[in-house]
Amino acid sequence: MSVADNLKQVLAELPKGVRLVAVSKYHPNEAIEEAYQTGQRIFGESKVQEMTAKYESLPKDIEWHFIGHLQSNKIKYMAPYVSMIHGIDTYKLLAEVNKQAVKAGRVIDCLLQIYIAREETKFGFTPAECREMLADEAWKGLTHVRICGLMGMASNTNNIEQVKQEFCFLSEYFEEVKSTWFSDSTTFCELSMGMSHDYHEAIAEGSTLIRVGSKIFGERIY
Repeated sequence: MSVADNLKQVLAELPKGVRLVAVSKYHPNEAIEEAYQTGQRIFGESKVQEMTAKYESLPKDIEWHFIGHLQSNKIKYMAPYVSMIHGIDTYKLLAEVNKQAVKAGRVIDCLLQIYIAREETKFGFTPAECREMLADEAWKGLTHVRICGLMGMASNTNNIEQVKQEFCFLSEYFEEVKSTWFSDSTTFCELSMGMSHDYHEAIAEGSTLIRVGSKIFGERIY
């Protein structure tokens, strides 16, 4: 099946209120253009250099979401255009995004990444670390970032029950964070969880953003 056919199939499965981040990392502009022509506007990348090259050569109404592990020295390159950063895992990183957003004259939407997997390879705040960071309230002085919700990655396992439990935990934690620190915020509304192999389970647990790559574009080209 073509990129367009695959994309239509995924979109047809999405309930109202759930948006698709088409994960285009390692895939050429031609594949992104095919998805774009089908109506997709949100694309996800995990390498700043690759995303910037694509931003410069593709239509400017594309929303670029950064979904990888972010190095602070790379933020300046994407600050002028990135729509959302999914993987904020330290206060220091959030402060650096704010610093570069000030220079770019923008307010950048960010998600706090929460560590929910039973794997050491994943990044993110532990729930306790996130509570501590938010309770400190220094983040409230960062005028050029907007915390819009949470992001998490489930364990890479065939145990669907475990995946469901991890998504359920993050969904409940999202409600705790929202009611405690963002109860008056209309923009704290995003829960980014679910990828090609587990987005159905993520949607069932309340995901508002799914990050799907291989199911649309095929296996990555390295």
